[in-house]
Amino acid sequence: MSKTIDLELTRAEVEVLELEARLRVVPMNDTQLSDALKTALAAKKERLAKLRILHATAGRPPGGDGGEKVNPLHAGRRPPLKRTVPQRPQTKGSK
Repeated sequence: MSKTIDLELTRAEVEVLELEARLRVVPMNDTQLSDALKTALAAKKERLAKLRILHATAGRPPGGDGGEKVNPLHAGRRPPLKRTVPQRPQTKGSK
């Protein structure tokens, strides 16, 4: 099964990691910066959770999982094209 890369989701994950790293190195006496980073981190994590849900449901049909079952081996595939190779005209051997 191939996975698609959602750039927005990847970027949101990176932003959360960056904020977590920045929060670890905040000076102890800078409570204002610490509080601001914690607020931003909470907002980013909430957005990341929404994007993950959106990304996980993107490949599913809009009607839910009900309905007829599709064989996963044939899902989204067309039958192979039948190609014919043009034949060269038969040439008579020279005498």
